[in-house]
Amino acid sequence: MQRPLKIGTRGSPLALYQARLVQSLLTKRHYSVRPEEDFPIVTFTTSGDKLKGELAEFGGKGLFTKELETALETGEIDIAVHSMKDVPTTLQPGHKIGAVLEREDPRDAFISTKYASIADLPKGAKIGTASLRRRAQLAALRPDVEFTLLRGNVGTRLKKLGEGVCDATFLAYAGLKRLDQPGMATQIIGPEAMLNAPAQGAIGIELMDHNEMAADYIKPLNHPETLIAITAERAFLKALDGSCRTPIAALTQIKDGHLHMTGEQLSEDGRFRWRKNGFKHKASLENAVRLGLDMGRAIKAEMTYS
Repeated sequence: MQRPLKIGTRGSPLALYQARLVQSLLTKRHYSVRPEEDFPIVTFTTSGDKLKGELAEFGGKGLFTKELETALETGEIDIAVHSMKDVPTTLQPGHKIGAVLEREDPRDAFISTKYASIADLPKGAKIGTASLRRRAQLAALRPDVEFTLLRGNVGTRLKKLGEGVCDATFLAYAGLKRLDQPGMATQIIGPEAMLNAPAQGAIGIELMDHNEMAADYIKPLNHPETLIAITAERAFLKALDGSCRTPIAALTQIKDGHLHMTGEQLSEDGRFRWRKNGFKHKASLENAVRLGLDMGRAIKAEMTYS
């Protein structure tokens, strides 16, 4: 190697797993016998990690990437590993996503020590979540339940659930699988009931445009089908001006080389829901952007609260 390729990440167990996965893939691809020296991991505490309240009140998803992006700009790290659902749809100038790993299961997991399913929740059950999307979707299914703010990494939320802070919560099933805890899921929720967040289950690698060494190293890690799918979902989010203040969900699948997409937006209370399905004959990045933007604009044009 010319020099070590420094990997930046948040310090949570899930974020560290993702960074170590990238480190492992780079090690195998480039035949390193000293991954800690050739591909060192640098951890950061982001603004999003420090906040206790609603993310939307302080700037939304970019709070989980800001410090990592600054480290990229200063050269403290060469690449930053993100959960793509946390990455803003518009990157800072000079930044790009150089590779996306193969997507894990994008569905949500319902978790409770008291109730076997959403249907089993009693009236007035307290649901802990910080996600406006999950609140809106569950409110549409069960308008008789209540919500309380529950934030933190996977371990923190599971601990609070066990302490009785709430009766149930939701986590991305992909995160549970990556932490080798899939058995914690009480019920896996299908997209018909609760469509996932755009890009949920996908890991992305960000870098600076000018860092050619980093680009060369991570390029073989890219999974084209996943990149195409989440590109459509992120375009859909962008068309709807999506942020942490907006309950938006999207899932794109590639079947027989064709793009199939479902996207929706809800009112915060779940009373109104706009959902569309879209299709493109050829799975390509260009068609993914077009499909996502077209579907988002179509929903935006139809939205009414009456």
